Amino acid sequence: MSYDNAIFQWEDGQRRLRDAPSQERAVLERVTDRIVAELRRRLGGAFTTAELAELYQRGTDWCLEVAVSTAPDRPGAWDLPTVADAAFARYVREAVDFAGGRRVDA
Repeated sequence: MSYDNAIFQWEDGQRRLRDAPSQERAVLERVTDRIVAELRRRLGGAFTTAELAELYQRGTDWCLEVAVSTAPDRPGAWDLPTVADAAFARYVREAVDFAGGRRVDA
């Protein structure tokens, strides 16, 4: 999957999170934050947008494990197109080649 396709999906996840009903948003945010923490652990220090897109392409099944362990009694918070994609959208901002809301060509 290309970065351009991935960022489109990630931004869509952010929109779904933002538009979620207020009574669900807190748990969705908590799950998203935990997935961001796991992304940080998996990628370590400096990373590029391409590396993040590659990790995404390999699959996000591990995000379901994070979601279930974070909110075991809230299956609505396990919606990967929302929580995983929103987490990737947040984390991409920390990529070394991302600035001002877009990818920077090196």
